[in-house]
Amino acid sequence: MIADLGLLASRLALGLGLASHGAQKAFGWFEGPGPEGAAGFMAGLGFKPGEQFAQAASYNEIASGLLIALGLGGPLGPAGLISGMVVAMEAVHRPKGFFAGKNGVEVPVLYSAGALALATVGYGALSFDSVLGLDEKLKHPVIVALALAGGLTAAWLVLGMRDDSPPDGTLATPTIKGAERNGRTPAPAPAAN
Repeated sequence: MIADLGLLASRLALGLGLASHGAQKAFGWFEGPGPEGAAGFMAGLGFKPGEQFAQAASYNEIASGLLIALGLGGPLGPAGLISGMVVAMEAVHRPKGFFAGKNGVEVPVLYSAGALALATVGYGALSFDSVLGLDEKLKHPVIVALALAGGLTAAWLVLGMRDDSPPDGTLATPTIKGAERNGRTPAPAPAAN
């Protein structure tokens, strides 16, 4: 029974934490940026159109978080959480190192680790999966592996849609790199007649 209470407490902390993070973006709740702010943030990261990516991120976090908190759907909620965290780690946090104090990957890694544990161990007896008799079926290694692979694939696809080119007007003047590398200055461009 103590293990089931521990799983319940962990699920509630992880799931409701993630769902409230999504609600900050989707609805502006809990001092969040709301849909407009989230859309601008996503567009600034290269996810365009920002509105669509912000909605997808927000509702993935809400749905995944609620599935985890309720203990419903086996590895689906954890897979959705991990998918979103992989995107966040790559697009926002990785350049800043590991620690949360510098906005590094620490928090997304911890969220992902908790989700991975729940996906592989299950939600325990105090869950909707248990009440519905789905807990053992949804803990099958093939189902867990497929769900996690689907989440990672979704993250890879989202990151592939990211436009990380510099904003318009910020490109430097092109140079001839080979000439500079050999200690020569590039020849001036021919004058237009």
